[in-house]
Amino acid sequence: MIKIKYGIALLIVMLCVTVSCKKDAPAPYIVPPRDRGEEAVRAQAEIEAFLENHFYNYEEFQANPENFKLKFDTIPKGNTTIIPLKDQVTFKEVVDRVDKSVTYKLYYLIVREGGGDKPHFSDYSTNTYDGRLMNLDLFDSSVIPVRFDLNSIVAGLQMVIPEFKGAGNVITNPDGTLTFENYGIGAVFIPSGLGYYQYPPAGNLKAYDQLIFSFELFATELADHDKDGIPSYMEDINDNQFLIDDDTDGDGISNFEDVDDDGDGRLTKFEIEIINGVITFPDKNGNGIPDYLDPSI
Repeated sequence: MIKIKYGIALLIVMLCVTVSCKKDAPAPYIVPPRDRGEEAVRAQAEIEAFLENHFYNYEEFQANPENFKLKFDTIPKGNTTIIPLKDQVTFKEVVDRVDKSVTYKLYYLIVREGGGDKPHFSDYSTNTYDGRLMNLDLFDSSVIPVRFDLNSIVAGLQMVIPEFKGAGNVITNPDGTLTFENYGIGAVFIPSGLGYYQYPPAGNLKAYDQLIFSFELFATELADHDKDGIPSYMEDINDNQFLIDDDTDGDGISNFEDVDDDGDGRLTKFEIEIINGVITFPDKNGNGIPDYLDPSI
């Protein structure tokens, strides 16, 4: 049985970057961003070279999964017995959110899927994690479980965490701590276009860096950001797993944060029906548009 134990109190990670300048200071020169298509090709080549020449400590996982910590290392030159990451990863295709003509191969590693529930792309998840560069330098980490709002993290990580499951069993111990059993373990190799691109946060990150996030997924929580009764993942009207560009009434507030999605003055929560936890969407005039998205109702 796979177990891990932590306190109930969970940290919420937040990043805030503030930029200021004097009123009489000249406007700074802003370097135009690189072409996203060309950068995607370069990023994929760099990531695939890494996967070809590195491996993870899979033998340690097989020998002692109860005390496992995911690590990467370079395959010694001439070694033909170590299994490279390229033979152990899978990928999913993800469209760039800025340039829809660009599609990425987003590679990820499943060490253990987990035995519990899968989060949606917009849910909350409880994780520990490491963030590293392609040279394996650490730029961010937490060994204490933190609560992610998946809608607010880098796209590459947001798109992969839902491929895993949380703990198969969570036990509340007498001292108030939690024991997680059979939780998800994995990693994702993120091209800069699904990471920070030309605007990395402060630290040792540079523009256009590729990223590696390894993580443990302990728990998931269904998100309803605006508390209107509709889970946030269901407010993805155009089904692109990106909530910001769904704004039915054009008021500048995305549906997942808008308590009146169609702007008709009647709150969304009064234009849907929830019976025994099941949500239905009435369409009173039968025009094919549910009432909560129809300003004429």
